[in-house]
Amino acid sequence: MNMKRIFTYILLSGMVFSITSCEKSLEVSPNSEFSPDNVLTSDAGIKSLLFSAYAQAQTQTNSRWVINGAEMSTDVGYDTGGAENGGLLTLINYTWDPTTGTFFDDLWAPNYRAIRDANNVIQNIAAVNTTDANKKLYTAEARVLRGQAYAILYNNFGTVPLRTPETQTGALAKATNQQLLDFIEADITASIPDLPNPGAEVAFGRYNKGVAYAILAKFYLNTKQWQKAADAAKAVIDYNYYALFPSFEGLFRVENERNKEIILALQCRPEDPFGNWYQAGALPAAYKSSPQFPNYVYTASMSNFATMYRLRTAFTSTFAPTDKRLSLICTSYVNTSNATVDLSTGDNARSFKYWDNATVGNNSGTDVPVLRYADILLTRAEALNELTGPTLESLGLLNQVRTRAGIVSLTLTDLASKDLFRDAILRERGWEFVSEGKRREDLVRQGKLISNAVARGITNAKDHRVLFPIPQSELDANKLCTQNPGY
Repeated sequence: MNMKRIFTYILLSGMVFSITSCEKSLEVSPNSEFSPDNVLTSDAGIKSLLFSAYAQAQTQTNSRWVINGAEMSTDVGYDTGGAENGGLLTLINYTWDPTTGTFFDDLWAPNYRAIRDANNVIQNIAAVNTTDANKKLYTAEARVLRGQAYAILYNNFGTVPLRTPETQTGALAKATNQQLLDFIEADITASIPDLPNPGAEVAFGRYNKGVAYAILAKFYLNTKQWQKAADAAKAVIDYNYYALFPSFEGLFRVENERNKEIILALQCRPEDPFGNWYQAGALPAAYKSSPQFPNYVYTASMSNFATMYRLRTAFTSTFAPTDKRLSLICTSYVNTSNATVDLSTGDNARSFKYWDNATVGNNSGTDVPVLRYADILLTRAEALNELTGPTLESLGLLNQVRTRAGIVSLTLTDLASKDLFRDAILRERGWEFVSEGKRREDLVRQGKLISNAVARGITNAKDHRVLFPIPQSELDANKLCTQNPGY
């Protein structure tokens, strides 16, 4: 089954089971195909619950948060105008608090719902009337989904309550740091043998060994487990299945989806509620056309939000003039009055990575990459540098990405120290992954999130804001869960 259709196949019956303490049970009548007696014993029933976990992990409506939540508090993103600006300003100015709604709505709740559904698959799989091979596969997928959800929560909140089938409901204290790290690692590593090889999965978007290793590589990188990060990234590379797409601009086009660079994506289509809304917010006011994008056709059926997702000039000005990645950054356009508007200054450039000529209203069909092969190359390069300093191998990995971008390769003379190489990796990741939701974790990992914000004049950027606060709604529901220090 096409994973873009899986989300319409998900049955609400999969959501009546036990859930985390911060939510109430849904009053849902099961679809006539299932009953409470067979939904957890039939292959179709357990698969619907597994697909519900996938849907929570890969919900398209999260695409704006995946991008803006990771860029508005950094040196890349900026926003003005519209009702959405009020919420985004809390990220830009570091004025968020435990009641800021996006932390619960877009981070905490979807990931704990994915954990809930994965737990129920794991808990009930033994009684399912299906083959042993299917039981192993569904369990492996559920465990990777659960491990990924905990890794996302850890990146943003630090330690959190560790809910398993045995601790699914009720008050629960946060796990220790080591408990959570060990759990995430075990969930993913134990699952890899039971997953198919890349390309052998039943549908694009279901997890295979390459996806699991890629998730693991980024988890190890963000937790500074350098040797393990390097090894997991090499495992992805050694499949010889993934590759850089020849054209950076073409990489993001709808017609090129599922190319060999995309390891995992938020899959979108131009209909509600499956659309990617980012481009509607990135369009400048009264947009008509741009000479930079002659193949992009704006129509009256497309939305142009009052809010405007911008890129900071101090960031866009760091690109080399020949960098092909600039081809997806709009710096000039023609408005509906046929006047040419310059966006190259004033924190006003826009990312056009997600343009889709078939967009309907808010909804673009352009997928949002979660994991790309370029990320894996740079992950191994960064990890190797942290282990041994610059080497020909780490330099070659970095230069693969630069060569595709059309910019000059670097040498060991250019990057003669670990610090110089580390800085080069951070710059490269900024240029490569703009509007893909990577910047915040990159700055956190390199210890520059807060210092960069202070340099921009953000007086509220204090050390404790390297993590987001546990949502107040969770603290109210789970009395054993404690707030992060500083809030």
